[in-house]
Amino acid sequence: MTAEEVKSLPMAQKIQIMEAIWEDLRDRLEESDLPQRLKDLLDQRRSRVRDGSAKVMDWDRVKAGIGRP
Repeated sequence: MTAEEVKSLPMAQKIQIMEAIWEDLRDRLEESDLPQRLKDLLDQRRSRVRDGSAKVMDWDRVKAGIGRP
């Protein structure tokens, strides 16, 4: 499937595809060739999100702040 084909899909279908991709990536993370230090960092960040101590921002806010001091 090309990027143009994806762009033409209905929003609901795009979300289903994204969810499937994220699930697959999550399931394969442990099998990946990531160095252990990166796996540990991801685990720490997940833990902070779960316990509520992480500051989570939406993607639009992050994009708007890129390149700004």
